[in-house]
Amino acid sequence: MKKLWVFLFFIFISMQLFAQNKDYQTITNIHYYNESINKSDVYINERCVLDVYIPKNVKNFSTVIWFHGGGLTGGNKEIPKYLQEKGIAIIGVNYRLSPHVNAAKAIEDAAAATAWVFKNIKNYGGDENLIFISGHSAGGYLASMVALNKDYLAKYNLDANRLAGIIPFSGHTITHFTIRKEKGFPEYKPLIDEFAPLYFVRADAPPMLLITGDRELELFGRYEENAYMQRMMKLAGHQQTTLYELQGFDHGGMAEPAFPLLLKEIKRIEKLKEVKVK
Repeated sequence: MKKLWVFLFFIFISMQLFAQNKDYQTITNIHYYNESINKSDVYINERCVLDVYIPKNVKNFSTVIWFHGGGLTGGNKEIPKYLQEKGIAIIGVNYRLSPHVNAAKAIEDAAAATAWVFKNIKNYGGDENLIFISGHSAGGYLASMVALNKDYLAKYNLDANRLAGIIPFSGHTITHFTIRKEKGFPEYKPLIDEFAPLYFVRADAPPMLLITGDRELELFGRYEENAYMQRMMKLAGHQQTTLYELQGFDHGGMAEPAFPLLLKEIKRIEKLKEVKVK
């Protein structure tokens, strides 16, 4: 009898997991550039794809565009496990990498993927007014660049201020080290030019939540960069820039404890938008 009970218990659990998985759908390897561009460039056709993870029984859900890390030289698209089954959509994006192309091309790809989301998320049931842009390390850098330098999305007739929020995880706010390396800059020599989120500090940007690891454990003064970004945004008149330093977590380990903060920020902004609608 005990064996039968155990067997039925596992059947029940399996059914629950199966039912849970059926509530979400993943569509993989969608090209975000148009067909003519894909045909004209083998590397774009191979690399510039995204995965869509969506709740099936929810309407007008929020969406997180998630850019992977890897120093603009490595990494692959991902749907972070912690964000799954939270009633939101997640868009995991691949982008071109150095040295196959100049590292700055990754920003153009991130913008193209973001434009694809704005154009298509409504077809999946999402709210185009609740699109958040995020990512870890190099991905956080890309999120900030696309959101703050309005020229990238303007190419697609989109106003970057339509983004509901910017939530970079431990991203550069100065020019990315791989771009600096391509320019011949020593590893520890900072640069703030048109490839630095700090270059585009502005008062009218969407809400910005900056999250880093412990300043003593982070890479290349990453906390200090983000602290300076917060200060400059506030001095420029931006009213919603927040910085979290996750004590005890290094650059790689800070992502897991940062995910709850991302979800909390999404909920906060969802409530703000609900109030405005009313």
